[in-house]
Amino acid sequence: MTDSKPSASSDTTAPRRKGPLSFLSGALTAGLLSWLCLGLSRRLAYYYALHPPSYSSAIAQSIATALKTLIVGMAFLATFSFGFIALGLGLVFVRSLLPGAVPSAGGPPSGSSSADG
Repeated sequence: MTDSKPSASSDTTAPRRKGPLSFLSGALTAGLLSWLCLGLSRRLAYYYALHPPSYSSAIAQSIATALKTLIVGMAFLATFSFGFIALGLGLVFVRSLLPGAVPSAGGPPSGSSSADG
């Protein structure tokens, strides 16, 4: 019995390059997640401003304040992270649309001349 499947070496000759549509969809997705996290962060900050923890024990008050700070900080960190990723992917998308954005492999950088005569 012979195997009619193609060999694995022919499938992995060259990896596929990402196109502008991939960068755009990633930037829009990250932007949407950033916007959602911003709304969540604002609501969390507003909620904790209106409902400060009030416990009779100093240790419980300290733990509640630390937990509140951690939750609000993580929400704003997620907002910043998604926003920064969206900005980066947006810039990569614009760069991928420009002509000559990808230099040839192994060649000299564009704008330099190897023979100055």
